[in-house]
Amino acid sequence: MGSGLVLMHLTQFFVGLLLFSTDVRAGPLGGMVSIPLEKAGRELSPGLPSAVLHQQYANRGIRRLAHMKGQPRPSDLDLWGKISNRLSSLPKDSEFMRKLEIAALSDPNSLSSRKFRHLARATNGDDSSALPSPASYPNSLGLEIQSNDYGYYAKLMIGTPPKEFSLLMDSGSADFWVGGEGCKGDNGQDCGNHTYLGLNSSTTLKDLHDPWAINYNTGEVSGSMIQDDISIAGLRLSGFKFGVAFKESPEFTGNEILFDGLAGLAKSAVSRQRTMTLVEALHKSGVIKNSIVSFKIPRLADHKNDGEMALGGMNPAKYDSKSVVTVKNLNRIGFWETPINEVKIDGKPSGWTNRTGVLDTGTALLMAPREDVDAIHSRIPGAKQASGSWTVPCATKTSLALTIGNIDFSIDPRDLAFIPADDSGKDCWSGIGVGTVGPFHLPTTWLLGNTFLKNVYSSMNADEGKDEISFAKLR
Repeated sequence: MGSGLVLMHLTQFFVGLLLFSTDVRAGPLGGMVSIPLEKAGRELSPGLPSAVLHQQYANRGIRRLAHMKGQPRPSDLDLWGKISNRLSSLPKDSEFMRKLEIAALSDPNSLSSRKFRHLARATNGDDSSALPSPASYPNSLGLEIQSNDYGYYAKLMIGTPPKEFSLLMDSGSADFWVGGEGCKGDNGQDCGNHTYLGLNSSTTLKDLHDPWAINYNTGEVSGSMIQDDISIAGLRLSGFKFGVAFKESPEFTGNEILFDGLAGLAKSAVSRQRTMTLVEALHKSGVIKNSIVSFKIPRLADHKNDGEMALGGMNPAKYDSKSVVTVKNLNRIGFWETPINEVKIDGKPSGWTNRTGVLDTGTALLMAPREDVDAIHSRIPGAKQASGSWTVPCATKTSLALTIGNIDFSIDPRDLAFIPADDSGKDCWSGIGVGTVGPFHLPTTWLLGNTFLKNVYSSMNADEGKDEISFAKLR
């Protein structure tokens, strides 16, 4: 397979695409609101080596896992070391390595030059510990610490008269915010071509003069708390308390960013704004029957465009009712974590009965400790170790299944083959990445990103006295 075909695969995977069709309409379903989802990923540099791209996705997962397990944030130094290790596997005469060297030599005084010279040294086996401070790293040639494949967004109406906002639906946070009128980026410029909310655009907005600030793993925002009306699928939530952002970091301001704000879907226990989540507020007001959020994450290769988020319950049109299993949420912080009772490869048990998985719609890969990742791939025919990670045959037929409760939830083999590793199209980087966090590396904790979530209908219930997660097989 030529380079053009590889680029075609990458383009199909990363370009933000519409993920719903005419048969999925936003609307109430008996105490439940159903909303179509769209992909919110940003297309990265088409010239980026797939090995580096794969590590960016893994680094994003590592950071998010640390956040959702209450562990120290991995340092930029450590994450750059992982990128450097991937670069060391590239041919020295490859086009990307030539660009890297040229960038380093063209301006000896530039920050990017210092970064590139370090990476060039590292790939040649020289002083790999001589990293400049993390703050000196610019995003050059697409060579960023982590990916910006944010996840999925939905459209809501906010204010009076109502304005349409595209909001990222994030299971890794619990706060709701949109850009505010007069919003500024770090460079003092405006916050890009997005929709904004303020007193000039909404007659029902009430400024609470209560400042807030959030430092995400992938950017920072700050602003003021307000109250305003929200309309979801024609149902109105009056006086909802949330934030408008007056300052946003570059991760949120670019015109290529497809969303105008963020809606956190974890529990309010982890809210930085110290207020109810959208789901909790909808439930308390009686707009939805339960504090439940459910997901059908689409797979681009299926060409069905049937991504959906349901608030208030589970949409029976999306799952097999005979396969529903409900388990207690194991996460004590306020996120969503399920027990994994067994892991099966081609139907054969691994003997692992004590794993847990943190659910994350904002991570592409399934992340697990190295010992587990190595053991899984050792049982996949044709799998190969490469640069600290693994490749699998792009046409692999191996099935990996997670047993939750008494139900086996299989991962489609297509999801194990993440992106092509080279122009041949024979090997693909695995959809299972290596990642552990914390001083003791949490040896039994996995991060269940979209490699797994695309294969199940998932539902999180924050009702008082419930705190549980349900899974079902897809229809």
